[in-house]
Amino acid sequence: MLGLLGVALTRFPSSWWRVLASSWAVLLPVTASLTVLILGVLLGRRSTEEHQASAAPTAPDRQVHPLRSWVIPAGVTLVAVVTWAAAAWLQGSVPTVGDEVQRAQLRVESIRTGLTIGAAVTAAFALLLAFRRQQLAERSQQATEYDASEKRVTELYVKAADQLGSDKAPVRLAGLYALERLAQDNPIHRKSIAEVICAYLRMPYTPPHGQPAPTNQARANTDPTSLDPTDAREEDADDAAIDPREERQVRLAAQRILARHLRPTTHGGGTNPSYWGPNLALDLTEATLINADFGHCHLHNARFNNATFSGRATFGGATFSGSARFFGAEFGGDAWFRGVIFNGAAVFYEATFGGDIWFHNAAFNSTAMFRKAAFRGAAWFHFAAFSRAADFSAATFSGVVGFDKATFSGARDFERATLGGMRYGGPKSIVNITTKSSS
Repeated sequence: MLGLLGVALTRFPSSWWRVLASSWAVLLPVTASLTVLILGVLLGRRSTEEHQASAAPTAPDRQVHPLRSWVIPAGVTLVAVVTWAAAAWLQGSVPTVGDEVQRAQLRVESIRTGLTIGAAVTAAFALLLAFRRQQLAERSQQATEYDASEKRVTELYVKAADQLGSDKAPVRLAGLYALERLAQDNPIHRKSIAEVICAYLRMPYTPPHGQPAPTNQARANTDPTSLDPTDAREEDADDAAIDPREERQVRLAAQRILARHLRPTTHGGGTNPSYWGPNLALDLTEATLINADFGHCHLHNARFNNATFSGRATFGGATFSGSARFFGAEFGGDAWFRGVIFNGAAVFYEATFGGDIWFHNAAFNSTAMFRKAAFRGAAWFHFAAFSRAADFSAATFSGVVGFDKATFSGARDFERATLGGMRYGGPKSIVNITTKSSS
């Protein structure tokens, strides 16, 4: 390749070389300037593309290596060599014929031109050093902004967490909304903030049953002689306890915050600007959820093991990209799973459904586990698609069961299932099951 390039250069007419020689002092500075300009544009574009994803300050991601000890001497040597080579070449191009005075003037001009070329190379090195100095300054500024942002985020995070521990419901609500805003402005902290909200919902809680809280007048009418000091201390502790009716509102707000940021689209079908991404995992093990509404949410790995669903539970149109675990979950009211897509394992082992449950058009793309599940109301699986194994063994169906036009592409197991008090143990289908392969 280099040989071909050399041959091509020798083919240049001599007049071209004379033009290049006469214009050398102009071409070299222009070439150096263009090179520096192109490098600056490319590096600036790369920096912009790397940081345009988020408006929040980010940690410096490029390590700046210190200059090695030989760089400066090598640069000085290179400048000297280029200057000498240019001057020598230009000296050699001075014609040997003609007036002696003119030849002397040409030699002086060649030396001056060589020095100019050396100055141009020196200026190019100076520009590169200035560019590096600018990079260091920008990196230092970025690190300062990132540290200040992290400090502010940490302070807000700690303050919001302290508010969640307050015994006053408005303060706890303020803490939840502060965490929501913090996560919206700082995508890197969304996972940890979602975990904090889930941890709050996992705290023990008993929903109110409609009984009014005792009033001070009612306490005043109590015969003081019938109370002992132990009872008085217990009443004082009850007074300081969190009102379950107020706590209900706080928990509803926490559930709405999670659901609001797990929906990739709005009700109108547009993109949800507050969506926190598809890889957010929920761990609501043993949580008490009130009228839970995760409809049309995109859930990654969701854990609802031994969770208690008080009231209606809505998951219609949701997508579980990972596993959906409802091991031992208790649904106190109706449960709505219409059109849900389970891309991972759907585990409802020993789950209890107190009301009616709908799995219309649900897609089980992995294993469906309903072993020992208790269906106390109606169970509808119309048009449900089971792509892999479906285990309903030892399940109890106390109400109406509907598998109309449900499709089982893999193995199905209804051994020891109980239908309305009658145990099912045969290989035939219940209530019009459609299969694609024998099991």
